[in-house]
Amino acid sequence: ANAEGQPYIQHRGGPAGFLKVLDEHTIGFADFSGNRQFITQGNLADNAQAFLFLIDYMLRQRIKIWGRARVVEDDAELTAQLMPANYKARPEQAILFTVTAWDANCPQHIPQRFEAADVAAALAERDRRIADLEQEIARLRNSAPGEA
Repeated sequence: ANAEGQPYIQHRGGPAGFLKVLDEHTIGFADFSGNRQFITQGNLADNAQAFLFLIDYMLRQRIKIWGRARVVEDDAELTAQLMPANYKARPEQAILFTVTAWDANCPQHIPQRFEAADVAAALAERDRRIADLEQEIARLRNSAPGEA
C-alpha cells in the first residue's frame, strides 16, 4: 500500500525456490529488473506494510502472508544469497519481508495446472511406452504360432 493506504499489487516471481527463508520471521528474494516504474520501491519507502499471496497451482495450495517489507540496495552478498541457482535475470536489489502473520487457504477453487515442461515430459514417457507396446504387438503378430 502507498502512504495513503491505497492497496497496490505487483507480481513478483522466479523459479521454484526463489523465496528464501532467512530466519523464523524473515523471507527474502532478489528483485529483478522489470518495468522501470519503481512503484513497489516507492510504496515500501512510504509504507512498509506488505502482503504476499503465494499460489501453487500444481499442488492446489495458497498461502497469505502479512508483514513488513523493505528494499535493501547495495548489498551484493545478500543479493547473491537470494539469487536462484542458474537464473539468468539481473537482480537490482533485495527485498526482505518480516512475517507478522500467515494463513493457508483451502484448495476448493484453485484450478490444478502444471508446468508445460512437466506435461511434455509425461507425454514423452507415455509416447515411448506406446511405441514399445506397438513394437511388442507387431513382434507377436509376426511370430510363428507357438513362438510367442
